[in-house]
Amino acid sequence: MVKFTILAGGYTSFIASYVFNSDTNSLTYLNQYITGGNPSWIISHPTNKSILYATNENVPVGSLQSFTVGPEGALTLVDTADSGGSGPPYCGGLTTGQVAIANYGSGTARVIPTTADPLHFSNDSTIVTFPVPTTGTQGVSEPHMAYQYGEELLIPDKGNDKIWRLGQNGSAGDFSVHGQIAQPIGSGPRHIQIYENQLYTIHELASTLTLQDFPAYPNYSTPLIANVSIVPYDQPAGSSFAAAEILIPLPTAEYPTPYIYTSNRNTGVQDPRGDTIAIFEKVGNRLVLRNQVYTGLDQIRGMMHGQQAGEGGDAYIVAGGFAGTAGVKVFKRTEGGANLEEVAVNTVLPTRTSFVWLKQ
Repeated sequence: MVKFTILAGGYTSFIASYVFNSDTNSLTYLNQYITGGNPSWIISHPTNKSILYATNENVPVGSLQSFTVGPEGALTLVDTADSGGSGPPYCGGLTTGQVAIANYGSGTARVIPTTADPLHFSNDSTIVTFPVPTTGTQGVSEPHMAYQYGEELLIPDKGNDKIWRLGQNGSAGDFSVHGQIAQPIGSGPRHIQIYENQLYTIHELASTLTLQDFPAYPNYSTPLIANVSIVPYDQPAGSSFAAAEILIPLPTAEYPTPYIYTSNRNTGVQDPRGDTIAIFEKVGNRLVLRNQVYTGLDQIRGMMHGQQAGEGGDAYIVAGGFAGTAGVKVFKRTEGGANLEEVAVNTVLPTRTSFVWLKQ
């Protein structure tokens, strides 16, 4: 029997825990653990799965919190630090022991050092403020993610149509912008993944997926190799789409092709089949759509592959909606990963926005 604990953040004041049994295809709600307000994004420490970080996506002042993770995902709050801005939708642990956090509501980011251990924060760090855009449609900087690649920290900025390149100046927590990767004007880059030194970007405003070679520093950009829509073809009248998440699970023996999974959010007239997860394959220099999987979920803000839990988890993806009442669903990757099959659902909580897998 293979069981996984799934932790789930959301726009509440708690993080929920579930257990997924892959033998019985059951998803059982376990508990909820009190946090600061709006732990919309949660993420494990990069090397220690007994440590969890969470944003508090609050306005006008957001926070970063650390927790220890016990049996069945039991959480104990350890420390809280100021995010350095408003409405942080994302945090990420770095291999240096620091934690990066992006502040969507104030156009800022901060890299927060830890002290004697990865659970305790230092407040001695620089707040990076991004410029007000002169092009595009938003009129404000809207950083939405923090992604470590080598020694750089990459920040997709939906308002600026850029991916900022940050570097550490010396001491921990002292970061500044030292470059940028331009994106199509008005596209709204939201989240990224890098695979084999190629940059995959999901664009919220354009609902597109783009591919380009990752530019060597200090180049500002490289030409787009591919630029495709992720929106389903048969959308209902009155639909309005905003792309959200991108996953690229690493190849395994069972799943040798690195498929790209992207989530749609229809914020307009809903399709009764729910929003889709669009699955792409890179074939040469093309991004080829393999499937649009209707999920029954409303606005898929967050999803996560089970590969982060280790052996056996690579077969699954968990997803939840920002709106509606469809709850949390687990999908099994089929056809080598080119398709998804719903295998479990739990509706105790109507919405969840981010997930972490743990092996029991």
